[in-house]
Amino acid sequence: MRPIHPVACFLVVLHTTAGCLATQSPVCLPGERHAIMESIYFGTATPRGVVSPDEWAAFVNDTVTPAFPEGLTSWQASGQWRKQNASIEHEDSHILQLIHEGNAVKNTAIQRLISIYKQRFEQEAVMRVRSGACLSFPQ
Repeated sequence: MRPIHPVACFLVVLHTTAGCLATQSPVCLPGERHAIMESIYFGTATPRGVVSPDEWAAFVNDTVTPAFPEGLTSWQASGQWRKQNASIEHEDSHILQLIHEGNAVKNTAIQRLISIYKQRFEQEAVMRVRSGACLSFPQ
């Protein structure tokens, strides 16, 4: 049996740990704490028209706020995405940004609100982007 070359060994270790390094939380400064930042993209095009401003406000008030009473931010955007049938869909959207401690309760709450939005507004998909963050409230 031939011995494993040290460079090959290094490359195997590097390859297997690269994913872990990429997903590590950032190094927080004194006075900051680790958090998860979620950006969730909700399209507004539906088979019957578009999600109205009143419908979006009701969704935020009735579904999102009870799950994230500590706060949230949302804004309107314009974007595009490739549908399952490979066509490009251009549509207005709402981006919801949430900062939380990253526990199972919050993860389940986010999955639930995505599911509710998809069902209520007949959406094919909702995009969710999670990132590590450092949170503080400087005085």
